[in-house]
Amino acid sequence: MDLTKSELYLLLNMRSNDRPLWLVGAYLPNVDLREADLRQANLWEADLRGASLIGADLGTACLTGADLREANLGEARLGEADLRGASLRGANLWGADLQGACLIGADLRGANLQGANLLGADLRQTDLQQADLRGASLQGADLRGADLGRAKLGGADLSDANLLGATMPDDAPDG
Repeated sequence: MDLTKSELYLLLNMRSNDRPLWLVGAYLPNVDLREADLRQANLWEADLRGASLIGADLGTACLTGADLREANLGEARLGEADLRGASLRGANLWGADLQGACLIGADLRGANLQGANLLGADLRQTDLQQADLRGASLQGADLRGADLGRAKLGGADLSDANLLGATMPDDAPDG
């Protein structure tokens, strides 16, 4: 689905608030959706490469298999969002709220997750190589089988996180 800017504007602003936005497979690279209300939106396999989603509300949205490479999701709200198999390689998620989000098998290589809230997030089999998780809250997160090779974890809170089978950085702190 390829949308013009005016069609996207109409979808976002003229829809009923009680109906979630349906953009399955939408082609939206480099789109500007800063501060957009995308709660419960269905963006399954949408192409959002390089999109600006700064401060957007994507709570409980379906982003399964979405392409968010190099997207800017700084301070976005993604609580309980479904990001299974999504590509977030090189994405900026600085200060994003991903509490309880499902990121099983997602590609977060080189992503900036500084100060992100990943409390209780499901990160099983997630690729976090070279990701910047400094100051991130990963309390109670499920990181079984995740690859954290060369990830930056300074100041990250991993208390009660499940790290069974996870690949940890060589310089990871003990305990």
